[in-house]
Amino acid sequence: MAVVIPDETLYAARLTAAELKQELAVLLFERDRLTSMQAAKLAEMPPIPFQHLLASRGIAPHYDVPEFEQDMATLKPLGML
Repeated sequence: MAVVIPDETLYAARLTAAELKQELAVLLFERDRLTSMQAAKLAEMPPIPFQHLLASRGIAPHYDVPEFEQDMATLKPLGML
């Protein structure tokens, strides 16, 4: 699905399209609507820089059991456990 934001709206908000994506991603993450990986994807950022963006705004990472289990499933085949 594509969302079209008028240029006038971006201009009024003094945001670029990339900045708007980041703002939306941060907001949805902060409200527990997206995981950090989903939010990073929305922001079109790699996960670590997205975590740095959150930290720069004083937003703590949300790390729940499903994310932990996903990390474990990823690390195990790599021999990192």
